[in-house]
Amino acid sequence: MKKIPFYKMSGSGNDFILIDNRRGILKNLKGRKLNRFAAAVCTHRMSAGGDGMILIERASNPKNAHFRWRLFNADGTEAEFSGNGGRCAARFAYLNKIAPARMVFETLAGPIRAEIEGTHVKIQMPAPQSLQMDIKIPVRDKTYVGHFLNTGVPHTVLFVDDPAIVDVVPLGRAIRNHALFQPAGTNVNFALIKTPRRVQMRTYERGVENETLACGTGAVATALIAGALGQGRSPMTLRQQSGMALRVYYRWDGINFSNVFLEGDARVVYAGEMGDETLFP
Repeated sequence: MKKIPFYKMSGSGNDFILIDNRRGILKNLKGRKLNRFAAAVCTHRMSAGGDGMILIERASNPKNAHFRWRLFNADGTEAEFSGNGGRCAARFAYLNKIAPARMVFETLAGPIRAEIEGTHVKIQMPAPQSLQMDIKIPVRDKTYVGHFLNTGVPHTVLFVDDPAIVDVVPLGRAIRNHALFQPAGTNVNFALIKTPRRVQMRTYERGVENETLACGTGAVATALIAGALGQGRSPMTLRQQSGMALRVYYRWDGINFSNVFLEGDARVVYAGEMGDETLFP
């Protein structure tokens, strides 16, 4: 295959492979071939490695957006949205002169507004949907209580005494695949509210099928649910497993959320080129 330029970026601990596909550099990869390509490229220690792959493409209507993105999870499935991925895509577009510091881009979750300031990016999130509180989730011999919110992708939040001692992968996987959340499944967040403006959290991510070091949409879901419970206030700082923090802003009128923003670090790790040896058998 021809050499494919890419950036490796980290959004507060979520890492992504970003490719400028506006001129169709991946035009020969369609359907399952593109899914397999994404999964191969995202495999850590065997290829570039990442929690996801993001393609920057031409906007369907350039009058309304500067570009369109496509996001693929590490398992190759295409996803609607990612908060940290969205922030990386925005900074990638700005650095490559695809969009100005204030921009709009298209996603499967709707148009996203972003603003760049140095290495920090602030994005306006899709309108949260489907809030469900106090869901009883039986897992083996124990019943957990979780809260559900779609913040562009589905999230279930469990408040715990200490996220550090939670066995995130087996419990997260059991809840992610639970019959209560089928057919789409759910991401799973384990959080501790330290103060009304400070939270510690860990996340099991659908599509990655493992714990990740950060999750933007999960941070938003956790902050908003804490607010709905009367235990959180905007802006809220959510410490991720990476040790870095994400900040969430919102308004809550007791019924609906509005003006939801996510802010955090989006750094370029390196730029490179993919060749044939990037794709292992």
